[in-house]
Parts: sequence; structure tokens; C-alpha cells
Amino acid sequence: MNNIKNIKQKTQDEITKFKSNSQNSQNFQKQAEKYLPGGSSRGTAFFEPYPTYFNKGLGKYVYDVDGNKYLDFMINATSMILGHSHPKVVKAIQDQTAQGTAFSGPTESQIELAKILCNNIPSIDLIRFTNSGTEATMMAIRAARAFTKKSKLVKVEGGYHGSHEYVSVSVYPKKSDLKTSNIQSLLEYPGQPKSLKNDVLVIPYNNIAETKKILSENQKEIACLIIEPVVSQFGYLPGEKEYLKTVREITQKLNIVLIFDEIQSFRLSKSGAQGIMNISPDLTTFGKVIGGGTPIGAFGGNKKIMSQFDPTSDTFIQHSGTFNANPISMVAGKTVLENLNESDYSRMNRLGEKLRNNLSDLFDGLKIEAKITGIGSLFGVHFSNNEIRDYSSVINSNVEINKYFFLSLLNEGILLQSKFYGALNVFSDDSDINVLIDKTSKAAKSLL
Repeated sequence: MNNIKNIKQKTQDEITKFKSNSQNSQNFQKQAEKYLPGGSSRGTAFFEPYPTYFNKGLGKYVYDVDGNKYLDFMINATSMILGHSHPKVVKAIQDQTAQGTAFSGPTESQIELAKILCNNIPSIDLIRFTNSGTEATMMAIRAARAFTKKSKLVKVEGGYHGSHEYVSVSVYPKKSDLKTSNIQSLLEYPGQPKSLKNDVLVIPYNNIAETKKILSENQKEIACLIIEPVVSQFGYLPGEKEYLKTVREITQKLNIVLIFDEIQSFRLSKSGAQGIMNISPDLTTFGKVIGGGTPIGAFGGNKKIMSQFDPTSDTFIQHSGTFNANPISMVAGKTVLENLNESDYSRMNRLGEKLRNNLSDLFDGLKIEAKITGIGSLFGVHFSNNEIRDYSSVINSNVEINKYFFLSLLNEGILLQSKFYGALNVFSDDSDINVLIDKTSKAAKSLL
């Protein structure tokens, strides 16, 4: 990055500009800090100096409390695939709200959403709903342990699967903690049980030899391997075909339940990333797009594993939740999935490919070292001269430059994830791609 000059000063200039255009957000943040730690309830919604407060979303745009309009490539962490305030989703929610928002028993709407998911995804025989992706991965892991009668969990270094205890291991290791050999299980928070370091094994992404070694040496104790086929923390990096194929083969051979976390990657097709990659896991977790902008999570898969939750059996796994399969989320999710067809997925994925290619060409032309990751309608930018294939390569990129671009583009009316990751929606078109490229080009040239 020798040709990039004064990045910290450039970032500070963007912060100053942001502050001048966001006085109302700043005031709300000061109020929020009186009642919420750091003024926040959601880590991904916070950034320095303070987050933008939004009050409206329409189609591919969001609006903040200061009257600023943004072309939205964050779309609530990829979840708003039909855009904001889609009229059919709004009507479905309004109609259901008039009938009731929650009941002490099931509604027909849970059958309708479950049927769509089971019919569209070959690996899903049965499914259960939760209210978040965190709950979904937690319950999928519990199901795998009960089914195999084994207890250890395997996850990818740098992989994020929610905030419960067993997946809060080696999510954000520091550079100083990384080792080229003898990969470690590192606890994320003070006071976590030290036993987690033994209960949770960590593998490097896209490393066939090391993955085989760890799974084989511990097969008698490993209940499951949970993995994103497209790792969101790595800029939506899809697993290498041979790697994911090997993971599937070896987990089957060793009686280890394979859990695909498709909470974000399910947006790639009607059957998610697994449909595109032609790999069938034993269990899959869902969230984001299947809720139509409402709180949602789900886990499902093999009938033998999922039947453990059948309350009519003599012994079953208890799984309760006051708002599980609540009718608001069910009708919103059903509406989204019914209004996505193959042409929508194809068009979004084609635009995503165009965007990734254009970003790559832009940075190559300016001689700025950058690697573009992503698949389908998902994209990520890493300022590095190394190939991006695992956590180590991601963390060794220049994150200070990502911060600059996030703020610069925000000031230009473009909302991205703070890491310069993003996603498209059904309203995205070629003109949006051109706008993002033009604004990125402007921001990049000011660094040279």
C-alpha cells in the first residue's frame, strides 16, 4: 500500500464531514448512552464516531434522521432481499397484525413457511423456527450432540455463528494469537468456562489436510462440524469446491453431523449455497431473508435428527420460545419467498458478478492492492496483496483503509457494512453498480 498516503488523516477528514451532516444522529446517540451501554444493543450497527440513526426505508434506499438519503448495500446485514417496505410484505404484516401478533398456540402460517423451505431445499426433511440465528445454531448443535451422543464441536477459525457460548470461540483472534501450526481454540470473553477450549476444536478454512487431521484424531468425541459454505466474516468468501466436498465426505465417514450455517448465504438461490454447490449437509440453519425484515431463525434437516424434537415421542429435546414461529415473522417470510423467482436470483447474482469484476478492475487500474471476494449477490473488499482464503489472510489486510472507504462512501450517500462488505436486493440495477463504482473511484483517487 505504498502508494496510499495519509490514510489516518483522510479518515479523520471523513469523520469531520460525517459529523457536520449528522447532528440529529449525534443527539440521539447521546440520549441512547444514558440508557444503553455505549448507546447500543447491536454490535454491527455501531461505528465510530457514532452510528447513523435511520427512520425510513423504501426500496433500495434508507433515510436517516438528518434527512440524508442512502443507496443501501448493507440492507440490514443482507436480510432485506426484497428491499425496504416492499408493499406485499407490508400488507402481509398489516393484515396479520389486525388478526393478532402472537398466540399461545400454533398458526397455519408456520406450516406454510415450513412447507416452502422443505420443498425448496432437498436436505430439509423437517424444520423448526426460532427468533434469531443465534438460537438456530445453538439448537442445531444441541440436536447433533443428542443424536451422536458425542459432545465436541468443530468450527472454523474466524467463523461467526451467533453469540452463544459454544460458538464464541476463535471468532476474532488477534494477529498475535495466530500460529501457522497447532491452531488454537481461543476464548472470546473474560470468564468463559476454560472447558470450552477442550470442547470446541478449531480448523482453518480451506485447509483440507488440517481439517482431515483434526476430525480423524477426535472422531470419537466430535458431535458436529458447523461451517458457513460462504463465510460472512471473510467478505462472503465461498469455500473452495474440493474443500467443502472433502468436509462432506469425511463427516459422513466419521459419523459427524455436518451443519451448514446458511443464515446469510441462503439468499443465493431457492435452495441456498448448498443448492448451487450441490452439497447436502445433515442440518442447516437459517435467518435473515426468511423473515422478511422481522426477527427470525430456523434450523432443519435430516428427519432422524430432527425427529428428536417430536413431543409425541417418549423422550424428546425440549425446545421452547414464546415467539417461536410467531405469525408476523411467518407471513412476512412466506411473502418474501413467494415473491422471489429464479430470474430474480439470476439477475441479482449477475449484477453481483459485474460489481466484483468492476471493483477489481478499478483497484487494479489505480494500482491499489485489493482483493475482491464474494459470490452471487454478495461482495467484500480486502486491501491486501495476498489471496483471501482463510481468517489469517483476512486479518492481515489493511482494515484502516476499509474504514476510510466506509466513511467516505457513507458521506457520498452509499451505505455499506463497515468492512466494505455488502449485498444486493431485487431493486438493484446496473445504474446502482455504476454509482458505487464511481463513488469508490472518487474516494480511491483522493488517497493517491
